[in-house]
Amino acid sequence: MAFQRSHRLNLLRLVVLLLVALAGIKFLFGDSFTLELHKHVSKDSGFWGDAGDTGQDAGPRSQDLEETVVKIMAPRQETGQQVPRDISATEMRLVHLDLKGAAPRVSYLEQVFPLLSQLGANGILIEYEDMFPFKGELEILKSPYAYSEEDIERIQQLAELHKLEVVPLVQTFGHVEFILKHEKYQHLREVERFPNSFNPHVPETLALLKSILSQVIEKHRRSTWIHIGADEVFHLGEGMDSKNWMSRNKGDTGTMYLKHIKEVLGFIAMQYWGLQVLMWDDMLRKISVGALRESGIAKHVSPVVWFYAPDFNAEQIEPFLTKYAESGFEAVWFASAFKGTTGPAQAWPPLSYHLKNHLSWLKVTQALPRLAPLRCQGIVLTGWQRYDHYSVLCELLPVGIPSLAICLQTLMNGGFTEETKRKVLEALGFQSLQLEQSTCEGRGTFPGAEIYHMVEQVNGHLKESILKALEEESAIKGWFSPYHRKHQFGNPRNMESFGSKVLKLHEDWESFIHDLRGQLERVYFADTVEEWMEENVNPYLDQLRDLVRDYQAIIRLNARPKVM
Repeated sequence: MAFQRSHRLNLLRLVVLLLVALAGIKFLFGDSFTLELHKHVSKDSGFWGDAGDTGQDAGPRSQDLEETVVKIMAPRQETGQQVPRDISATEMRLVHLDLKGAAPRVSYLEQVFPLLSQLGANGILIEYEDMFPFKGELEILKSPYAYSEEDIERIQQLAELHKLEVVPLVQTFGHVEFILKHEKYQHLREVERFPNSFNPHVPETLALLKSILSQVIEKHRRSTWIHIGADEVFHLGEGMDSKNWMSRNKGDTGTMYLKHIKEVLGFIAMQYWGLQVLMWDDMLRKISVGALRESGIAKHVSPVVWFYAPDFNAEQIEPFLTKYAESGFEAVWFASAFKGTTGPAQAWPPLSYHLKNHLSWLKVTQALPRLAPLRCQGIVLTGWQRYDHYSVLCELLPVGIPSLAICLQTLMNGGFTEETKRKVLEALGFQSLQLEQSTCEGRGTFPGAEIYHMVEQVNGHLKESILKALEEESAIKGWFSPYHRKHQFGNPRNMESFGSKVLKLHEDWESFIHDLRGQLERVYFADTVEEWMEENVNPYLDQLRDLVRDYQAIIRLNARPKVM
């Protein structure tokens, strides 16, 4: 009997322990984040809410995000994981590496990272897109030239060596063409015809994003920050699912946008304790203070206010800052541009334009204490490589390094002084620079200086020299016109009057382009080299090549009758 009582008592204890354990697990991982969302949909939060909306009529701010984080009692420890550092008080200067076009080889980054550190950067924002080595079901997303897992580790080691914080960027709403272009994921488009933006109402969208975020974050366990993009969510609200959702929930595009962002933030908060989050701010500008406050996102993400115009004043940024302060945000980031914002096919960065942009941001930073009760955590110097996944390449990184140096040193020195100029020239190995002409004189000693000079020649002389030979040479127009070439006839006596000049021009450019291709191949993968050549060289050089081919064929005919 005593044995039976003892046995029953032990079983009872075991049951109690199991119930306590289950209750603890439920408490720890309960999805209060998603459940609370539907209780706080603002009815007066128009997507195009007034910038001056103070949100005074808004309900109490949602606490669900805070509760989610509070419930996570300790970071999830894994092999090699580091407890996140508190760098919130450090003003960060991140250089943006946009890898959705012209992704550099790691061997080039080995040369560039020391220069970035020397110029004043203390972090890099890496927008991998299809250059990340996705695995499993996500392998379809990666480019044939994607970095390997070893490359990702090497990049982080190099960054750590040169005291550069690595911040990965994963687009989670708009600018997801690299995902939605695949037939496998086309059903996740907001609008069937366009691959730009996710449909936030299909459960598979969030599931896919969780997989993508997990793979990227797991390979960046040293990182303190992650950037979730979320800018330019084109066509949001135009899909049938979105229209039905807004009708059923008496909501609008703004609350729908916040619902998705909140779910993304909830996943990160739940799975990656202490990881701080950034997002572009342009969509937030359109949402009222009331909706922003009620969403509760302010405690869990910092908006990155981006503005790329050359001349603007603090008062133009003030409405955004005031809105974010009133919405509960305590800190913001700013975003400038050192290249990639003056035209989708821009090949050469206008130095004065980008310098003025940074001088304007300096004024905003200095005026921030009187503009809004916000702390500036850092600035991102963006260097866009494409306007989107389908556009052509903008300025190559080696071509943009002088602009980056000017902009970084301007931020470091509080202006573009003579001392700033001296430091830039010393770091780059130039003798002088002309801001208005966007040129630098001297050989240059920075990584990629050869490409800088050779692209300058292509940009400034290739088209001009070829068109001048083809369109302004009177002998060509008179004795070797398109009609002559089509019907394959010509007089060698007259053709020889321009032949040597054309052949020499062709030989010189072919030799030059051969050398340029060699330099590009040291920095870039084959697809980038071919694309750049197709866009910037071949449209002009092919005209010269065709003329030389026809010249050599027709002059051998020794003045035969034309072919009819």
